[in-house]
Amino acid sequence: MTSLGRPRAKGPSKSGLSTEQDILVAAARLFCEAGYGGASTHKIAAAAGISQATMYHYFPGKQAILLRLLLATVRPSVTYALGLAGRDEPADVRLWGLCAYDVRLLLSGRDNIGALYLIPEVGDEAFAEFRAEHARLYAVYHDLVTAVTGVDDAAVTGLVFGLVESVILRRRAEPELDADTVAPALADAVLRVLRVPEQRLKKLRAQAF
Repeated sequence: MTSLGRPRAKGPSKSGLSTEQDILVAAARLFCEAGYGGASTHKIAAAAGISQATMYHYFPGKQAILLRLLLATVRPSVTYALGLAGRDEPADVRLWGLCAYDVRLLLSGRDNIGALYLIPEVGDEAFAEFRAEHARLYAVYHDLVTAVTGVDDAAVTGLVFGLVESVILRRRAEPELDADTVAPALADAVLRVLRVPEQRLKKLRAQAF
């Protein structure tokens, strides 16, 4: 039988995670704490408890690791957002649900990966896949915001999208943010920005998923 993956060079993982997961966890911590430029592949491998040779078996370099981490902050929301298109709930209910889901995802995990959206390297061609997924998510927000307001206004969509992603910066100042508290509160705030009446807001909260 052929084994899957390359054996770890420094013994079994103490974390209980797979080698690939150990690499991602170690890189996320280093990128967020030391900066992308300060996180060499040598440091990532050492933090993951493996050799560089083993790390290169899973990822060709730190660009590929960062891309995987960035995609994990947006792809689940894209999948969720696209699934909303087939639902029968009103647009404001679906928008509330998407905002809450997105905020929970951005607040998940030990490290604030969303903060890496802001580094200049994300503009490189190597991260085009992430930018495309981010744009797909924005497009769903745009369609829902337009459906709620009845006005096709990119500035309003940008305001809503920015409000959701503001949790990234807030998390930098408040690392222990509680997603169960922040997600519904921010979803409420989005609907208030769009001038959804409080009476309606109470009803749609009960319908949201």
